Amino acid sequence: MIRLGTTEPQKPENNWQRQLDEFVKANRQELAALSWGLYLAKGESKDTLGIDLKPKPHFVYCPKEAIEKLNHKVKNQLQEILGVVDAHQPDKEVLIIGIGTGELKLIQFEPQPAPPDCFEQVGEEVDTLLDRLEQGLSEQIEV
Repeated sequence: MIRLGTTEPQKPENNWQRQLDEFVKANRQELAALSWGLYLAKGESKDTLGIDLKPKPHFVYCPKEAIEKLNHKVKNQLQEILGVVDAHQPDKEVLIIGIGTGELKLIQFEPQPAPPDCFEQVGEEVDTLLDRLEQGLSEQIEV
């Protein structure tokens, strides 16, 4: 977890971060399918999938330029996240940025099977999958 704008030692994970971890663990294949489906829809975009917790949990795109601008504002505390974003391989791994109040949580995993295969196996339209996962986020994550 990265607490923005502070040099305090990191505190134990907040409740939303544990809940987000549990949600990801329970929905790995669907998140991989969504990630791949959105990648196909966006093309060669530099946007990263995000989960914004306010006002209620929902998916967003995080443009690389916005992450770079935020990194500059917080004195390069997000440099590692930018490295992960640059190295991201959407056909092999899932990358999601969890966005809480003043905090970010990086979620990265390599699903089995790979995201394109997950998308095929789940067999849902991106919008349907997005709605279903956002509903699950709202039910599972209390902010």
